[in-house]
Amino acid sequence: MSTPAPAAAAGTKKYAVLLGFLGVLGFSITLPATRLADSAFDGWTVAFGRSVIAALIGAAILVAKRQPLLLPKAELRPMLLVVFGAVVGFPLFTSLALETVDSAHGAVITGLIPAATAGAAVLFAGERPRRSYWIALVIGLAGVLSLPIVRGHGQFQLADLLLLAAVVVTGVGYAQGGALARKYGGWRVISSALVLSLPVVVPITVVSMVLEPPRDVTAESLAGLAYLSVISMLLAFFAWYEGLARGGVARIGRLQLAQPVMTLVWSVLLLGEHIDLATGIAAAVVLGAVAVGRNARVDTTTPAPLPAKVGT
Repeated sequence: MSTPAPAAAAGTKKYAVLLGFLGVLGFSITLPATRLADSAFDGWTVAFGRSVIAALIGAAILVAKRQPLLLPKAELRPMLLVVFGAVVGFPLFTSLALETVDSAHGAVITGLIPAATAGAAVLFAGERPRRSYWIALVIGLAGVLSLPIVRGHGQFQLADLLLLAAVVVTGVGYAQGGALARKYGGWRVISSALVLSLPVVVPITVVSMVLEPPRDVTAESLAGLAYLSVISMLLAFFAWYEGLARGGVARIGRLQLAQPVMTLVWSVLLLGEHIDLATGIAAAVVLGAVAVGRNARVDTTTPAPLPAKVGT
């Protein structure tokens, strides 16, 4: 007996949400892990060294699955945007910023990523969120933007500008990666993007380590770098891009409204950072927006995602 179409669609939606949540869970530890890695390694080394390690693992996976290391040449432009946003831009800007601010502060600013992703989805993924989507997003962003006020970070500094730059490039990288994953699968998109980045990230990593050798390396700093390389740069993207492809870039992208809250929790557990009551209340607003807006309709001007993957 065949599964009814509505039930099948509901199952696909739930699976996409699950994948998106797993991606967000993996990303939520990125900033605390970066702080740990930054304690022993230069920010440039952390930013690009993680990509080198992840690229080597991604290349091994592609070879093991008998797939080309790079996507077809026709996809070069969107792939370069993925590289610039997800592989180079976000790691670099956040690593440099977290040399001077804590991960809880970084979580506040990067909480704007869902807005950037939604805007990029309109530009690059052919999606048109309905009004209810934007209302829920605005509510969530109000909660995000309240966090700097209640935590006493109302004035912008260089680190904030770096984090805002990370937000913008990440939104573009997510939208382009999610669109490509509809054809090639999330794991193949990020693996190929990492391989494509090697001519840039390898020499920068080598020069950075020569100019600023590692200092006072500890098990915690190594664990931070390992997490960034294996989870943040690779496995979390496997789930995240697949979720964006199956559920829509804007629809699944808004799950990241919960990421600042999760990062704040990890900052307390892993780094001993402090969160006061007002911050907790603002975080609850963010979670409420995710719950209210998760079913808001998002129209698309492109064919339905994942009719068939290429080379899987």
